[in-house]
Amino acid sequence: MLTLKNDFLTVKINPLGAELTSVQDNESHLEYMWQADKTYWGRHAPILFPIVGRLQDNQYRLDGKTYHMTQHGFARDREFTVVEQAEDHVVLRLTADDQTKELFPADFSLTVQYTLVAHQLSFAATVDNPANTPLTFSLGAHPGFNVPLGDPAADFTDYQVTVSPKQVYQRVPLVGPYSDTQHSVPMDLTKPMALDHDLFDHDAKVLTLNNHETTLMLSSHVNDHGVALTLAAPYVGIWSPYPKQAPFVCFEPWWGLADDVQATGDLETKVAIHHLAAHESFQAAYQITYF
Repeated sequence: MLTLKNDFLTVKINPLGAELTSVQDNESHLEYMWQADKTYWGRHAPILFPIVGRLQDNQYRLDGKTYHMTQHGFARDREFTVVEQAEDHVVLRLTADDQTKELFPADFSLTVQYTLVAHQLSFAATVDNPANTPLTFSLGAHPGFNVPLGDPAADFTDYQVTVSPKQVYQRVPLVGPYSDTQHSVPMDLTKPMALDHDLFDHDAKVLTLNNHETTLMLSSHVNDHGVALTLAAPYVGIWSPYPKQAPFVCFEPWWGLADDVQATGDLETKVAIHHLAAHESFQAAYQITYF
C-alpha cells in the first residue's frame, strides 16, 4: 500500500488497480472513503478502463473479431507499476501485455498520478497510444464516500448533493445496465438533491456535463464534514447500490458510457467512445476536497 501524507490528511493507494483506498483526517481520524464492505460493494474507488459500464452480453467486436470483457474493464483488477513516489504524490502505470490483449487487443499506456496538497487530492490520468493505429477506449473513475461522515448517529437521508453550476441538467436514463441516450430527461439541480436510497432504484443518476467544469458536494446539516469533487468530463454518475441500504455514495467522473440500448456491439461505434490517433495522448482529471 502506498501512502501520501501532509499536515491534514493521510491517503492510501493500492497498486492493484491504482485504487484510492483511504483518506483520513490526521486529527480526528475521520475516514472519508468507503471501506469496501462486500456486503454492499467490495471496492473503494476503481479506475474504469478501457470501457465504462457494461457491454451488451459482456462482449464487443473490433476489426471483425469478438472479445469478452466484463463491466468497467480490466484496469481495476490489474497491478500497476509504481513509476514515481514522494510524500505528496505518486505515479503509477499500466501497459498492455499478453493478458490484456486477450480482452483488448490494442497497445496502450495508462498513467495515473495522485497529488496531495492541503485538503485536496488531485487525480490525473494520461492514456498514451504507442501504436501506428488508432486506440478506441473509454475511461472513468468511481470514488465512493462514507455516508454518514463522522457521526454514527446520522443517517443517509441527513445528507445532500449540491451540484454547481446550479441548473437543470440532462440525465441519461439507464435501462437495466445500459444507457438510453435517445431519451435523455431533465433533472432539476437548481437546489440540492436530498439523498435517499430510492433515488437509485434505476441505478446511477448519469448527468451530461459536456466537459464543463462542475462541482459535486456531499454535505449534511448534522456536521461540517463533507467532500467536494470537481471535474470537467462529458458525464458524471451519482450512485449508491439499490435496494441495499448502503452507507456510501459514489461520484463517478466518466469519459464514456455503458453500451446504449441500441448498441450494435461494434466498439468503433460505441456510444461516447474515444478514438485516439496514433502516438497521441489523452488526459483526464478530477480533484476532491475533503472538509
